[in-house]
Amino acid sequence: MPLTINLRQFKEETLQLKGELPVIELELESLDEVIRVGEPLQYDLEAQKMEEAILVQGTLTLKLDCDCVRCLKRFTHTIRLEEWACHLPLEGEDAVSVSNDSVDLTPYVREDMVLAFPQHPLCNPECSGLAGSLKTKANASKAAKPDSAAAWAALDKLKLKN
Repeated sequence: MPLTINLRQFKEETLQLKGELPVIELELESLDEVIRVGEPLQYDLEAQKMEEAILVQGTLTLKLDCDCVRCLKRFTHTIRLEEWACHLPLEGEDAVSVSNDSVDLTPYVREDMVLAFPQHPLCNPECSGLAGSLKTKANASKAAKPDSAAAWAALDKLKLKN
């Protein structure tokens, strides 16, 4: 179900909207190969009716399942738009479409979420990538396997009593 505001629900000047927007409604599943939307978008919004417009403000939160572009490790990235705002004119040439006395906020939410997606998701800023993880593994295996010549030299130094 899309995120809509029913214009008839404005009893006073403000309307509280809190809930979840399903992933299917966001239509974000195929935007990027390394970013997937796994959970619904959480919203906590307040809509104010002005003379010829609606002002919507609040918080949007979306958790993303990402693959690090350097090391391919999976991690979770959270987009949180704390002071999200959307101005929806009801009249004039920029007026939003009203259907059954309702205005659909979903396209505006979707657009701002896509703009907040990480361009190159990293598991952490210091990630050294696949080459770094391979070097680390190679160094660990070298430490695990001592040099055989050094081992024989150490044995030659031993003076055993008969």
